[in-house]
Amino acid sequence: MGLCLGSLAHDTEDTTTSTATPVTSSSKITQFPRKKSSNCRSQFSVGASKISMDDSYPDGKILEAPNLKGFSFTDLKTATKNFKPDSVLGEGGFGKVFKGWVDEKTLAPSNSCTGMAVAIKKWNPESMQGFQEWKSEVYFLGRLSHPNLIRLLGYCQEDKELLLVYEFMSKGSLDNHLFRRNPNNELLSWNIRLKIIVGAARGLAFLHSSEKKVIYRDFKTRNILLDGNYNAKISNFGLAILGPSGADSHVTTGVVGTYGYAAPEYIATGHLYVKSDVYGFGVVLLEMLTGKRAVDANRRSGQQNLVEWLKPSLSNKRKLKSIMDIRMEGQYSTEAALLAVQLTLKCLESEPKNRPAMKEVVETLKRIEANRFEVSPRSTR
Repeated sequence: MGLCLGSLAHDTEDTTTSTATPVTSSSKITQFPRKKSSNCRSQFSVGASKISMDDSYPDGKILEAPNLKGFSFTDLKTATKNFKPDSVLGEGGFGKVFKGWVDEKTLAPSNSCTGMAVAIKKWNPESMQGFQEWKSEVYFLGRLSHPNLIRLLGYCQEDKELLLVYEFMSKGSLDNHLFRRNPNNELLSWNIRLKIIVGAARGLAFLHSSEKKVIYRDFKTRNILLDGNYNAKISNFGLAILGPSGADSHVTTGVVGTYGYAAPEYIATGHLYVKSDVYGFGVVLLEMLTGKRAVDANRRSGQQNLVEWLKPSLSNKRKLKSIMDIRMEGQYSTEAALLAVQLTLKCLESEPKNRPAMKEVVETLKRIEANRFEVSPRSTR
């Protein structure tokens, strides 16, 4: 069937509505339950649709038609040397991600580790995700172009195989760096963290700038990827959906996402607002400022959920130093830190209407950037 972005406006996901699931492991952030997807026999093509963008985002655009390469399964077996275990970059809810190689101009597969590196995501049939998530990735990333969104190069749908081919991000996820899952990763300085969060904010603001706003729905550190210069790109669009149209304020869907990041109104009612994404952004911003995970079962009782623990302290200037990650001490001005904490508090407002739009968030972050080098002599000792 022919598809267009507009047809996704009120799609409901193949999900089970659920309230937040308790965290049972310190090493894993639990996702809300989902029904297992059916097999992937359905075929589709991506059609054209007209969606106007806010002209405040000249660096982003919606393509008139998808510019994606269709790969055969044999192509991608060649590019990854038959999906060799030592080429695995990571694994998520959809399946494993492999490093592969293609020709930089033609995207033809290379079996000699030469040309351009790519990341190839391969569906795991035992996954709780499947065709719907794969289709959403192609829907959105096949049409949306922005420096802070991951670039989808192509896809494969063959028999029961579902794969996606992305640009390769050499530094991996923000989660790996912020929480140093790899001890060889450098500590992220204040300036680098600010660069990353500004880039991610611009990507999210772009998604919200279309006439029919794209609600991303799963904003978290694991879904922010970094290139060699720490430029941030939002990835994993499997849960993305078009927002409300006309006079409607929200879309009603099954509850999906990640515990600790999902907005309270969404968990409680299944009502999804554009500003539900802003709440998730606030959680990530709090993680960036504190250096602590959104959810950590190893913390003492009352501190396991980062927002519930620290949100009451965000309005108290005297607690600023105790909130900020000690590893960044002496790297930021008090003014910049205060602005960042105040912005976090606004993003975490309980009522969606009281949260700022992502366009406002970007403007505030620009002011914080202007203060980032104004470090007092006392703080550098």
